[in-house]
Amino acid sequence: MTESDGKPDPGTAASEPKYADRVYRSVPGVISGVLLLAVAAWLIIDALLTGTGRTPWIALACAPVFVFPVIAYTIRPAVLASDSRLLVRNPFRTVHVPWAAVEGIRAGYSVELFAGGRKYQVWAVPVSLRARKKATRAASRAAAADDPRSSRSAGLVNPMRSGRPDPTKAWSDQVVNTLLEIAERNAGSPAAAGPVTVGWCWWIIAPAAIGLVTLVTLILATN
Repeated sequence: MTESDGKPDPGTAASEPKYADRVYRSVPGVISGVLLLAVAAWLIIDALLTGTGRTPWIALACAPVFVFPVIAYTIRPAVLASDSRLLVRNPFRTVHVPWAAVEGIRAGYSVELFAGGRKYQVWAVPVSLRARKKATRAASRAAAADDPRSSRSAGLVNPMRSGRPDPTKAWSDQVVNTLLEIAERNAGSPAAAGPVTVGWCWWIIAPAAIGLVTLVTLILATN
């Protein structure tokens, strides 16, 4: 027998590399959210500096009513996939789904997650019919180029083999395929077992509700 040097044996669970979560979100959605927040900040600051009477107070009350829903629908949505679970951040709810509980993921007119006998919308991965049509045209061109009778097939590289995104599939469809592969690969892991849990995002709901009540009160008080 040899003495242990304190390092985990190769092939054990402790020696397996740990990777950060894969994160999927809509970049155009985030950009539009940031632009909307910038415009809102400019309008609110302008009302505070130049407004008279109750205008500054109404502007302050409008801030959470507008800002938090914008954050909820544009910046917050994300899908995080680890080795043990899938986390879906929707505008007002967060869904934790162990891979063993995933029953299916489908991309129709929207991306839907089936788990625990329920269906959940996945806001972070919007489906673009325009992108699908573009991908279909690219697939048709690729099929023609791969035809050995076509002179264009020479020198072409398969995008999937080269590690680049597949132009013959829409982004939403690629994400769904990747998540299904991860689910299939990790569903049998002991760490991937457990119930589906859903939590409400109160840090967005509460300020927006308080701001709305305050705004209505100020408007009624001015009449």
